[in-house]
Amino acid sequence: MRRAFTVLVSLLMVAMAAPGAAHTRPEVRFEPYSFRLRDNSELAVERGRMLVPEDRGDPRSRRIELGFLRFRSTAARPGNPIVYLAGGPGGSGVFTARGPRQPIFLALRQVADVIVLDQRGVGLSNHIPPCRAERRLDPAAGLNEAALTAYYRETLLMCVGRWRAAGVAVNGYTTDQSADDIEDLRRALGARQVDLWGISYGTHLGMAMMRRHPRSVGRVAFSSVEGMSQTVKLPAHVDATYARIDRAVGGGLVERMRRVHARLDAAPLMLTAGPADARISFRMDSFAARRMAGGLMSDPSGYAQVIGAYAALDAGQGQAVAEPLYNFFYREPISMGMGELMDVASGITDARQALVARQAPASLLGLSVNFPMPQLRGAVPGLDLGDGFRREIRSNHPVLVFEGDLDVRTPLEEQAEATRGLRRMHRILVRNGGHNLFEAHPDVPGILIAFFSGRPVTVRELVLPTPGQGR
Repeated sequence: MRRAFTVLVSLLMVAMAAPGAAHTRPEVRFEPYSFRLRDNSELAVERGRMLVPEDRGDPRSRRIELGFLRFRSTAARPGNPIVYLAGGPGGSGVFTARGPRQPIFLALRQVADVIVLDQRGVGLSNHIPPCRAERRLDPAAGLNEAALTAYYRETLLMCVGRWRAAGVAVNGYTTDQSADDIEDLRRALGARQVDLWGISYGTHLGMAMMRRHPRSVGRVAFSSVEGMSQTVKLPAHVDATYARIDRAVGGGLVERMRRVHARLDAAPLMLTAGPADARISFRMDSFAARRMAGGLMSDPSGYAQVIGAYAALDAGQGQAVAEPLYNFFYREPISMGMGELMDVASGITDARQALVARQAPASLLGLSVNFPMPQLRGAVPGLDLGDGFRREIRSNHPVLVFEGDLDVRTPLEEQAEATRGLRRMHRILVRNGGHNLFEAHPDVPGILIAFFSGRPVTVRELVLPTPGQGR
């Protein structure tokens, strides 16, 4: 009898923890909040606070507060609340609403309340103590993949130990738990459904929400889609994007990049940089250059800087890039937080890891474009969500997708794979578009308003100026 009672209690606990199980409606508290706009005027909005379990898989887990802003709708009959999902992982929705996308946040109030969410571990919802590496990257080890990987893994393990000692439920920082946060938010707001508006990692989170709580989601607008199995992009797909960039900027860039990489790997370059009273010398191979190219070329605005850096390296003037490399890699110890945990949890399948490994040696950026993944794979035992999480979703939700043909971070080929199972998708190709598309073209706000209002969207293509021609 005692054993039967224990089994019954265990089954009840599992049922209560399962997605969609019936439980009490989460409590949300609102308070007035003065939001400063880009023109320095103030907008009266509401700040919301809601408690959720830090780790829903642990009944003893502490509860943490999620913070968000609600921009009230100006419509007489508002539609579903529109929840903004920032990229990263680690991007703050509140911070984003203060930047170039702010006019869209304000415009969408014509349709519905706009919920500016800070995901768990970020901004208003951050309950992870700051963690910086105990040391700077060692110049003597050289600037290369092996040294950076060892440094990042060492730092992550140290941070995980510190966080656990401080009471943080590290295993709660996964995309599935963030998706359940959105469901709790929907229920707390008393909404039948929420609409989702996300970019990059925000689309990864949005898809998890669509799969875990399909009836809770209405319409979905995505840009720069990252699928469930695409935390690590395939090098061949990144190469295809660089081929398009090469044609857009006039040709010769890819050939120069490959030439520079080969030279740096054959004879790593010794550079000197840093403040006058504490200069350091370090030897770099191609990995640092590849990292620089992958980061700065996410949007066409960074092309000139990368083109100039590679021209200098090709001409034997490597010292021209010494200070930028020092500032990025050596000036301060690295910091870690929610972003690294989320990426390790989303992980990569064995099959995809093998494919990446096969493609990387001959590719333009190799394993640099997604760093520190897959280099951190498995660094936190028990955190990986498993291959079931990484299955691409199938959905009948109405979905609008913006994609840039020059997007290095989520290449067109990756997005095509990620969205194959979205049966009611309308795709808009942004020619000459990079990764950050919502603010890239003046027609985007109107398209989003039409879509979230339920009106048909017929636009199939938007065109931006060719890189180098200005806007």
